[in-house]
Amino acid sequence: MADEQKPEGSQAPLPAKGEAAGQPPKPPTPAAKPAPPKPAAPKAPAVMAATPWDGELARSVKEQFGDGVKETSTYVGQNFIVTMPDAAIPVLEYLKAEAEFDYLVDVTAVDWPKRAERFDLVYIVYSFSRNERVRIKTQIPDGCKPQSAVGVHLTANWLEREVFDMFGIEFAGHPDLRRILMPDEWQGHPLRKDYPILQQDQRWVQENLGIESGQ
Repeated sequence: MADEQKPEGSQAPLPAKGEAAGQPPKPPTPAAKPAPPKPAAPKAPAVMAATPWDGELARSVKEQFGDGVKETSTYVGQNFIVTMPDAAIPVLEYLKAEAEFDYLVDVTAVDWPKRAERFDLVYIVYSFSRNERVRIKTQIPDGCKPQSAVGVHLTANWLEREVFDMFGIEFAGHPDLRRILMPDEWQGHPLRKDYPILQQDQRWVQENLGIESGQ
């Protein structure tokens, strides 16, 4: 029987250039993935945009203490007075006696370990009659022993003990300066910036809790 002729156009396709006959075509080379975006540079810390406070109380404090008051400013509606270290307690006395700021709300501190005057010491007082709050701030170096405010406000007793416990600031003239939150034998002051968040007093933990770490 004669071979049947294949119709035109029915021939097997020729292999692509570079491909062996009978081999499947190579898959296309995937496109290169784009490089991941570079992380954004860290933002600079925000600067407190305080504005001058020139109210009647601010003027009277500056007139009374002269160079002992470095600044009277306000920030988001909160007034504060920046004093020289020796003027902080006299300013507290003046505000209590002359302006009825008779409630000491808090005493706290902020640690700036790279600064020569390492600590901001902050007193917050409130006047019920005026319905007004004022902060008194001063800067002190590490090792400075500022005068205690207990003679002006009795509540400073416990508040200054907390500052001593957390920051290691000692207050001259305090009647009972000892830890108030941490055990008496604890080493270090947890709110100092050079006290790592995971650090523990290993000796105290081992002796009193019988474990290797408090974490």
